[in-house]
Amino acid sequence: MRGSRWVVGGAVAASLVVAAAFTVPPAVGASGALTSKNPVITAKSFTVTFKVMRELTGLAKQGRGKIAAILPDTVSSTRYVEFDAPYLRKSMTLAGIKASTQIVQNALGTTARELSDAETDIAKGAKVLLMDPLTSGTGAAIEAYANAHGVPVVDYDRLTLGGSRKYYVSFTNVRVGKLMGQGLVSCIGAWHVKHPHVLVMHGAVTDNNATLFATGYNSVLSPLFKNHTYTLAGRTAGTWTPPVQASEFEAAFTAHPTINAVLIPNDETGAPIITYLKSKGVKARTFPTTGQDATLTGLHNVLAGYQCGTVYKPIYLEAQAAVTLALFLRAGQSPPKTLVNGKVRDVAEHILVTSVLLTPEWVTTKNMKTTIVKDNFVPTKTLCQGTYASACRAAHITP
Repeated sequence: MRGSRWVVGGAVAASLVVAAAFTVPPAVGASGALTSKNPVITAKSFTVTFKVMRELTGLAKQGRGKIAAILPDTVSSTRYVEFDAPYLRKSMTLAGIKASTQIVQNALGTTARELSDAETDIAKGAKVLLMDPLTSGTGAAIEAYANAHGVPVVDYDRLTLGGSRKYYVSFTNVRVGKLMGQGLVSCIGAWHVKHPHVLVMHGAVTDNNATLFATGYNSVLSPLFKNHTYTLAGRTAGTWTPPVQASEFEAAFTAHPTINAVLIPNDETGAPIITYLKSKGVKARTFPTTGQDATLTGLHNVLAGYQCGTVYKPIYLEAQAAVTLALFLRAGQSPPKTLVNGKVRDVAEHILVTSVLLTPEWVTTKNMKTTIVKDNFVPTKTLCQGTYASACRAAHITP
């Protein structure tokens, strides 16, 4: 999301899937002592093959108790069901965490349920929580409860502002926004949009990621508004709920019918907007829109020429990184400095949170084959089904 589907420097995603060489420890434990049981691991060790997770079975044996992961919803992005949940389970399983010791849940968009799930998980023996907060208030409450019970928390994908988590795992979210902004600019030129009147949309204001995305795309677009290269047609209040986002767009488009490009912060909220534009007779490759998460719907809209591109966040990287952090914490050890490769500011607490930050990539028809298809992020037969077969062939993608 985002929110939201999927995690995550200037290197492209393909570079992240190159297997890193593994050596035998030393790895640093919580006390600073060296242990000879854990492989040396970096933020670039994770690959589409999940090889590194198999290297962590020794670390898994050093810990006790369950690992619980709580995802936020199924509406803001399909990524949580299609990718995050199965990738988290796969990462734990390959590391040697038995199914009975895994908890992967979805709060279904309810803050009370997310808090209740966390409390129940701890009561059932969870020793580490991976938590994607619906709101920072909910996340902070969960983290306070977990800390009181001696359970470390890793913020997953979204940072809890005002929280007390141990670590954070995500993609470089300002860069996610920059990619959308740059993608829109490139598309406006490629689709020969004259006198661009741009509507700028926003994700949910309760989601810190939405704020970071906006920081990124505004850094690209604001100078163009200021020098009158583009006209700012308006900004929306912000939401991750697709029907609400569609209503916000329709209201803006009715009030400003000159709008001919729109910065949309994810695929799911963009889908009903594109449907609306089609109903108004808008033709392909004439009205640039953006998105992120590389959902099937978003990819289809890219292939069809109604969406310029989508930010691809290889969620298999994010899931592996989060589970790896959990394994170290479960074993009572600090993760190696080679793994935690960045810091993100919690603006509410005025502190820097030690993080694992992964690299996103802008995907269009030109590089879909070498990213989405190469990673089998979406099966080619599914991507190229029906009316999208010819568009796939044009993009040199064959089932």
